Amino acid sequence: MAKSPVIDTHAHWFPADYVRLIEKDGVANGATLERSPDGYTAFVTDKMRQVFNPPMIELDLRLAAMDKNGVDIHALSMTSPMVYWAPPAFGLALSQAYNDAASAAHQKHPTRFVGMAMLPMQAPDLALKELERAAKLPGLRGIYVATNVNATELDDKGFWPVYARCEALGWPVFLHPVDTIGSDRTRRFYLRNLLGNPYDTGVAAAHLVFGGVLDAFPKLEIMLPHAGGTFPGLIGRLDHGTKVRPELKHMKQPPSAYLRRFTYDTIGHNDQIMMNLVRMVGADRVMLGSDYCYDMGHERPVDVVDRLKDLTTTERGQILGQTAARLLKIDG
Repeated sequence: MAKSPVIDTHAHWFPADYVRLIEKDGVANGATLERSPDGYTAFVTDKMRQVFNPPMIELDLRLAAMDKNGVDIHALSMTSPMVYWAPPAFGLALSQAYNDAASAAHQKHPTRFVGMAMLPMQAPDLALKELERAAKLPGLRGIYVATNVNATELDDKGFWPVYARCEALGWPVFLHPVDTIGSDRTRRFYLRNLLGNPYDTGVAAAHLVFGGVLDAFPKLEIMLPHAGGTFPGLIGRLDHGTKVRPELKHMKQPPSAYLRRFTYDTIGHNDQIMMNLVRMVGADRVMLGSDYCYDMGHERPVDVVDRLKDLTTTERGQILGQTAARLLKIDG
């Protein structure tokens, strides 16, 4: 039997065309690029700053790192700043630049890359149109959405047509934080990332559960980063609140009943936490992730799975790639 590919589901990428578009038209749309002496380029708005360095852009460097670390396929995805900071028309242009480039990367390296499409969710009508276009591009296999869209929560009914179309396409929705909760209190000590990212992931998951999205779209797959953030760890508290709080009297079943409606990556940074997650949701709902190529991720993501000695051979295979291959429609 052929060996299943090792698939990294949390692997960030900024295509050169996206960066060039910001360089060309960013100033007119509220952003600038700054070049440093070592060649890095920084994206700057009044709210965020992002560095585009060569490993984040150049596919040859990425492929070398993948080969070194035993990863066969990257599911390419955006990260902060994504496109929601931009006026809708420019957000659409940035999304199209990203999606076209991700499809081109897949076509050049069909056994190494698939893409998670970017949509201008700040304008759901444009997002839906771009989803229809992106669905026809070779190599795109899902969409990438922030854990909130300019402070609009993910259960907002304006987003539901996008979810409906993803469900019909069989496309998963991968979430990732951009503007995190409590930003006014997490400016020091890098807490915006250390705590803000996992907390915002938990808030987003809770809105999808309590806001009825998962009930309305029973076949929709949602992929949570950072081992699910606070959502699985606080599931008992959410269950208890559902029993006693009048705000949650609409719930027909406890939040824990939705745990397996999500998938979770392996970026938990603690072996006991990762094994607890596997036992809570099942190995078939946990997928390899590296957060390439950030220092808060895993340079050698396969080693993270290999350290979990209590996994069976079947469970290890599910986490390393079998579940991702099913969700992203990747042939072995």
